[in-house]
This record gives sequence, structure tokens and C-alpha cells, in this order.
Amino acid sequence: MPFSNRRPEGGGLYNHSRTSLAIAPESDDSFIREVDENLRRDRTEQFFRRHGGAIGAGVVVFLVAVGAFLWWQNHRREQAAEQSVQLSQVMNDIGAANLRTVPQRLDGLSGSSSDGIRAAALLTRADVALQQNDRPAAVAAFRKVMDDGGLPQPYRDVATIRLTQAEFDSMAPDAVISRLQPLAQSGNPWFGSAGELTALALIKANRRNEAARLLTEVGADQTVPATIRDRAQALGASLGTPAAAAAAPALAR
Repeated sequence: MPFSNRRPEGGGLYNHSRTSLAIAPESDDSFIREVDENLRRDRTEQFFRRHGGAIGAGVVVFLVAVGAFLWWQNHRREQAAEQSVQLSQVMNDIGAANLRTVPQRLDGLSGSSSDGIRAAALLTRADVALQQNDRPAAVAAFRKVMDDGGLPQPYRDVATIRLTQAEFDSMAPDAVISRLQPLAQSGNPWFGSAGELTALALIKANRRNEAARLLTEVGADQTVPATIRDRAQALGASLGTPAAAAAAPALAR
């Protein structure tokens, strides 16, 4: 019987083998994916069965913390608004010279969580104490603001100037000079007040030439309030070195 190259028909062994070999890899991949998905699902279920309580508690704690923070922020805003009204009423009473309850009300506001209200209350409390000749109370309030690192620097600078004015007569000249040194610099917003006090301390320490030079700079600085410039020029003149006359060399540096 002659040899024939014809392939068997009707789904013979040859065709069946080719078909099986073609689909086997795809079937294996599907099987592996299914096993992986089942494993992941089992592990996830086991994880939540084991740790679900702790996770749920953590979520509850987080939500409570967020809610408390939002309530606290809103409470602080409402409290600050109310305290602003109270501070305004205190200022009105001070303007009307009705000081009977002012110190107690300012003491209450000095504990405010608002930086601006706390600083304003303390500074005002100190000034009222000076009006009532209560220097220790004034010094304590000014010092509290000056030493409060949580307050913005402008409030602390004001307190530093006012505290030094209140304590000047009892302070050693070098202590005044050292405290005010950062502020008694040309270009600083408090150069006028700090420079004037520093010059007075220099005179007290018999360092008159240094005082005259500083007064010259203060008297020539157009950013310094006119009243302070006038005093600096007059004090410089009393030292024998008129501030106005020496202004040109000072500005030329």
C-alpha cells in the first residue's frame, strides 16, 4: 500500500495533540491566577478576623480626634471673638477713666489662647498699673510679655522697651545697654526709643562721647518719630555735640 501524506480526518490523534498543546499554557495561567486570588482572599479574611477589632478601634479614635480638633478650633475662634469684645469694652472704660474693675478684667484676658489678646491684655494691664503707681505689677506684666517666646516678636519688643523704661532708675547702665542692644540699631523699628534709652544709660555710665554719637544717629534718622528726634538733638546739644550739626558725617558712613 503506497505511503500517503494525507493526515487522518475526523479529529484523529494528530489534531487532538496539537489542540491540547495549544491551550494548555492558557489553562495553567488561569488556574494559577485563580489560586492566587483565593490565597489573597483567604489571607485578607484571616487578617481582618485577627486584627479587625484593633483597626476598627483605631478608626474610631482617629475620627474622634479629628472631631475634637475641629471643635477646638471653632471654640477658639468663638472664644477669641468674645474676648475681643471684652477687650474693647475694657479700653472704652480706660478711656472714660473708669478703672475700678479694669485690672481684674485684664487679668482674666491675660490668659487668653489668642496671642494678640493675651499680649494686649498684659501690656494694657502694665500701663494701668503704672497709672495706679503699682510698679511691681507693671514690671511683672511687661516681663511676662518680654519672656513669652510664643508671642510674635513685635509684642515682645514693645514689652522690652516699656520694661526698661519702668526699671531704668534701678538698673545698672550696662544692663540697660545689654538688654536694648538688639533694638538700638539703625533700621530697627524701635531704634528711636531704644537708642534714646541706651544713650541715657551711656551718659549714666560717663560714656558721653558714645552717647553723643548715638544721639546724632537718632536725631538724623527720618524714620524715627519727630518727638524722639527732637529730644535726641536737644540732649546731644547739652553734651556739647549738637546732633543736627553732626548729622552729615553720621549719614555719610
